[in-house]
Amino acid sequence: MRLWKGLERVPVDAPRSAVTIGKFDGVHLGHRAVLERLRREAAARGLASTVVTFDRHPLAQVDPENCPPSLVSIAQRDELLATTGVDATLELCFDAELAGQEPELFVRTVLVDAVHAGAVLTGSDFRFGHRGAGDVALLRELGGRHGFEVVVVDDVVTVAEVEPGRRISSSWIRELLAEGRVREAALLLGRRHRVRSVVVHGDAIGRELGFPTANLARGAEGFLPADAVYAAWAHVDGGRHPAAVSIGNNPTFDGVPEHQVEAHLIGASGDLYDRPIELEFVERIRGMVRFGTVEELKVALADDRDRIAELLARDATGGPTASSGPTGPSAPTGPAVAGLAPDPA
Repeated sequence: MRLWKGLERVPVDAPRSAVTIGKFDGVHLGHRAVLERLRREAAARGLASTVVTFDRHPLAQVDPENCPPSLVSIAQRDELLATTGVDATLELCFDAELAGQEPELFVRTVLVDAVHAGAVLTGSDFRFGHRGAGDVALLRELGGRHGFEVVVVDDVVTVAEVEPGRRISSSWIRELLAEGRVREAALLLGRRHRVRSVVVHGDAIGRELGFPTANLARGAEGFLPADAVYAAWAHVDGGRHPAAVSIGNNPTFDGVPEHQVEAHLIGASGDLYDRPIELEFVERIRGMVRFGTVEELKVALADDRDRIAELLARDATGGPTASSGPTGPSAPTGPAVAGLAPDPA
């Protein structure tokens, strides 16, 4: 996938494109269904499949107080888009200039002059331009003027497992993760949710208890699930390790920072300081608990470790704990998988 960060990066000889526009936060199964449709429409018309997206959530510019936290970082989002098979992504800087652009100017400078749109795929509620002044009707009118077709794509909704009939959205996935429901979130993402950061020095409490942990630097890429203990896979140096992950402030001890992320890599040893680490969340095990004594905490940690080791051993062999949906970016996606269907409306 070609990635153009800014209009000035698009080559003058860029091919004529079928285009879709959006934030694509999380690149969830709803997004992937749209991108698969984009690829089909592009192939049928002899066009390149092109995504137009932004370097931040638009609300970060126009209404920062109400801007939701992102499911993934921009770097993670771009990596996920690269797995979908689209030909190119144009990433626009959503600054004050772009936010104030009138709909007609946006269409001319981005869709016509930059990516040479022959078709534009969009949802029925699509808005664009300054204060969302542009809608699908205006886009069709401008398409007739500039020579591109507008294709309205149905929403993707769940039909099984997680609230049947509800439209898949980044905000819904964010709600699930905020409740610690990482398994359900994975069904909508089409893969397990991941966060990544760098291992830093902590307070060594885990080591003193016999459960050494890799402490993640604050500001991790990816939305942090609710405070709890999770079964997860830890990806470090190209290897994958079963891990017991704690998110929270360890209420048994005073002075531990809030929303701290620690991962105990089960069966692993060695110095991980300053190394990149990525956590792939599989299942919530329990909430955060304040134990009366350190011995009670040690017993609970041992129980967590044994339970998680057993759970992930079954997961690694495709046992009953494995996700019933796709578990990686290369898994097949679209309305036919993970209990999804186009919105009949």
